[in-house]
Amino acid sequence: MLLLLPPSETKRPGGEGSPLALSSLAFGDLTTQREAALDALTVLAADGDAMARALKLSDRQRGEIGVNAAVRSAPTMPSIDRFTGVLYDALDAGTLTAEARAWLGRHAAIQTALLGPVGALDAIPAFRLSAGQRLPGIPPLKKHWSVPTREALATASGPIVDLRSEAYRALGPVPLELPQAYVRVVEAGADGTVRALNHFNKKTKGIFTREIASAAPSITSLDELVVWSRSAGLDMRAGETAGELLLVSHG
Repeated sequence: MLLLLPPSETKRPGGEGSPLALSSLAFGDLTTQREAALDALTVLAADGDAMARALKLSDRQRGEIGVNAAVRSAPTMPSIDRFTGVLYDALDAGTLTAEARAWLGRHAAIQTALLGPVGALDAIPAFRLSAGQRLPGIPPLKKHWSVPTREALATASGPIVDLRSEAYRALGPVPLELPQAYVRVVEAGADGTVRALNHFNKKTKGIFTREIASAAPSITSLDELVVWSRSAGLDMRAGETAGELLLVSHG
């Protein structure tokens, strides 16, 4: 099984790892696209005003220019620790056991705008770039990433469980021939009906990811995932749309 997680715009600074080594990242077939995106980002960072305009940085955020300028030489940390925000605060990867983190390393990837999908334990630097932004000298990020990422994901084994947001799903569509499900977070009403859950969407995905990593189950099908989820006290069920799983919050 492969969990596809969204990134977060906010990231933990610093790190103790050596600078970024593209050869060490998961989905090695994406190295050419990664090199091009990194080159484009560092070129843009050489003109602070241009980067501020391109990334819509406020005066308070202009420190991100230096972060991007140093992306090739900055220290790294595992991607699952690099990202912060609601989902990653709920996941709280730093408090997971070594076994749970190892499970994430084998079964989880985070979709990024700069490096494509990276393994949960891949060592990456801090950077600032979102799915809807543009880099000079390369195509729009959707065009830059979508086809090569779809081809890279075709090598995944077992079902792909997609927790990404719409914008990041567009950067790496899952091949149609693979067993897969998009997870939608909903809330159950007193009458049993469900509705989209927006405010706690990311938190629920983080809790789910923490629970499954902590249990470290062997999942080989979507049916097995649903059975495991229920055994873990999580309400997961088939959605009305083919290829959709509902993760239901009961408040």
